[in-house]
Amino acid sequence: MELELDARPIAIFGANGAGKTNILEAISMLSPGRGLRRAKADEIARTPEAVGWKVSGVLHSLTQIHEVETQAEAGGNRTVSIDGKTAPQVALGRVARVVWLVPAMDRLWLEGADGRRRFLDRITLSFEPKHAEVSVAYEKAMRERNRLLKDMVRDAMWYGALEAQMAEAGARIIANRATALARLQSAMDDARTSFPTAELSIENPQDADFIDSADALLAALQASRQTDLRAGRTLTGPHRADMKAIYKTKNIEAKQCSTGEQKALLLSLILANARALSEDFGAAPIILLDEVAAHLDADRRAALYDEICALKAQAWMTGTGAELFAELGDRAQHFEVSEIDGTSRVTRL
Repeated sequence: MELELDARPIAIFGANGAGKTNILEAISMLSPGRGLRRAKADEIARTPEAVGWKVSGVLHSLTQIHEVETQAEAGGNRTVSIDGKTAPQVALGRVARVVWLVPAMDRLWLEGADGRRRFLDRITLSFEPKHAEVSVAYEKAMRERNRLLKDMVRDAMWYGALEAQMAEAGARIIANRATALARLQSAMDDARTSFPTAELSIENPQDADFIDSADALLAALQASRQTDLRAGRTLTGPHRADMKAIYKTKNIEAKQCSTGEQKALLLSLILANARALSEDFGAAPIILLDEVAAHLDADRRAALYDEICALKAQAWMTGTGAELFAELGDRAQHFEVSEIDGTSRVTRL
């Protein structure tokens, strides 16, 4: 499939299962990480053929034009090339910024802290592309430390180097998250928006507020060894953090809000992320909004579209019917996705 587009938002509609989300997932692969479905490279390949996949595009960003390609052969790792040269995934974040909201996130405030950490880290990654590398380094060292803990290794010598690596990477994770959240909060507070605003914070149960440097995190890891040995895993560090949001208008936690309020709050965060990136990066990010109209009434849909257009963002939005995007009119490009004999077809209207 090949699409030729201008800078306007893209409205994509069609029946459930027709392949709308596949288009958004393809665009999400033009950013670092696993994409909006968090799928591994070999899970994206079409089945049963399993012949691999490739996404390529020409990105116009500020005054530059880049040819970007990412692909994975069957059973292989994902590779990236920018302007014909092999590049690490993190380089994608320097070419274009991509943010998204998908239906799986609708229960973000009701489920465990893992999902909120991933959400926060995705926002952080949009501001600091190297956040992914730091996170990988931290996770790798922590897995090795956890292996020692499960094996009941008590000799301090075995822990020293791993804890030093965790402390260095962990302190950078904490700093990156704090900076990203501050930018998000500022963009939300300064905006004129029809969407609810929130008071955002990062909670760190156990090691809480005193860990603000690599030295402090290293000391906390060393002090927690006996407790961690009993648990068989690391209980101290940024992997335990949680993101909290207070709905300002009602002064209640997001998890206590109605389904519609929670959806609107998530959209508010994504829009704030886009506004902050527009200020920092010099251009609005690509915004992916899957089934965006769910839980939004007509007035709030119109407000969302107005904000996207005001940002001059290329937003890719999906929904089941053309009427969901009527308020956009000719401010957007409209496409219908249908499935015929197991193959998705895209028609420009």
